[in-house]
Amino acid sequence: MAPKFRDVDQTTPLLHDCNNNNNNNNNNTINNERLSNGTVVSGSTNSSATTIVHLTAGGDRKAGKAGGALLADPVAGRTLDHPTTNLDTLMHMLNGNLGTGILAMPDAFKNAGLYVGFFGTLAMGVICTHCMHLLVRCSHELCRRYGRPSLSYAEVGYCALDSGPRWAQPLAASFRRLINSFLLVMQLGLCCVYYLFVAVNVRELLDYLGCPVPVLTVLAYLLVPLAAMNMVRSLKLLTPTSLVASVLAIAGLAIAFLFLLQDLPHSGSVRPVSSWSTLPLYFGTVMYAFEGIGVVLPLENNMANPRDFIAWNGVLNTGMTVVVCLYSAVGFYGYLKYGEQAQGSVTLNLPNDALLAQIVRLLMAVAVLASYALQFYVPMTILVPAVTRHFRHRALAEYGLRLATVLLTFVLAAIIPNLGTFISLVGAVSTSTLALVFPPLIDLLTLWPARTERWRWTVLKDALIIAFGACGFFFGTAKSLATIFAGGPPDGGIH
Repeated sequence: MAPKFRDVDQTTPLLHDCNNNNNNNNNNTINNERLSNGTVVSGSTNSSATTIVHLTAGGDRKAGKAGGALLADPVAGRTLDHPTTNLDTLMHMLNGNLGTGILAMPDAFKNAGLYVGFFGTLAMGVICTHCMHLLVRCSHELCRRYGRPSLSYAEVGYCALDSGPRWAQPLAASFRRLINSFLLVMQLGLCCVYYLFVAVNVRELLDYLGCPVPVLTVLAYLLVPLAAMNMVRSLKLLTPTSLVASVLAIAGLAIAFLFLLQDLPHSGSVRPVSSWSTLPLYFGTVMYAFEGIGVVLPLENNMANPRDFIAWNGVLNTGMTVVVCLYSAVGFYGYLKYGEQAQGSVTLNLPNDALLAQIVRLLMAVAVLASYALQFYVPMTILVPAVTRHFRHRALAEYGLRLATVLLTFVLAAIIPNLGTFISLVGAVSTSTLALVFPPLIDLLTLWPARTERWRWTVLKDALIIAFGACGFFFGTAKSLATIFAGGPPDGGIH
């Protein structure tokens, strides 16, 4: 069945940088010109896109694939005021992944065993990177079909169903809302964990300086800088914070390795394989660590040279190679060093009386604090258009929404009892779905109209990834909730 081409429902905006998005959907002026052969060329005065619409004998409108470089090459039709360079995007990529998740890797290895954790992390890193490639490639294909310069994650899901099997087309709008819901849960969950992580490590630092304060007090003091930072609306303007965060995170990890590599016990001192009952917690923590799926399309959509994003030696592969190697190393040596005493953040295992340990806590706290704004960017691009359209002064309403959302993350961070288990819960619920289930499903729906001779292998491969992600979702969520309700050890909570 050939895909049908029609205008995408615009109720969900694209995930664009507000300073890069020049299109105003409410004020577009459409000019129609009827050609001699009965073709109507529809163009927008505010858009670089041109769609050729053929009028059939019955008067039906059917979009064609001719007439513009945009449809042949969707990235050529992007007009950005403040595009990001490859280095900018790489910094954002590292910043979006080198957060609290990497510091929880020793705790993840504790739930899997030394060798299961190591090889499992490598395998899951490869699968997650492959799914990121699938998402970007499907976005490009669907941009060609619909004559759009770029699409958000939710719009990619909508277009995949809308041009896929006939039975799936009525579900397109619901699928878009589902993706946006998972994105909101994941990104706000990341923001809550980031917030709590910074507060816990600042508390440890203040204890070292002889000024003991409750974590709740530190959370309150952090409200002002977080609120100010999240008033920034441009992804380009967040590049300096991403650069600072990436440099500080790598510096903090380098110093942390000085502790991890000292007096390492024999590998036989820890379990090579853990019990089946704790593997779901391992899965959830590792999936939480691969937290960059939500920012993949926003980063690619805002690049000056988007073709460099998914090249074999491009930004995505380079960034994820660095990330997976660091994850595996921190998890392996952290678990080998601390064994069953590994906590929800490796910084909490460092000796409290060592100055270098306090420097690590400070560096990682500042790095994660700077990363908060990037994670906060994604839910704002979903919430701002949906909320501000009901207000006359939209800019004022947006700033109010940003402040209210920061306050929401403060409340959620204050009631989180267990940092390690909450990390696993966020990873199992949202990240596994967005990173492992939806991309291969979108790939199948996007390729459905063509169904080439390699279709069977594609179905088998995508189905295996979907099954893997779905199992992780169900078992990881159930185990995390059971641990939370059972009142696990407060490794990093406020109690």
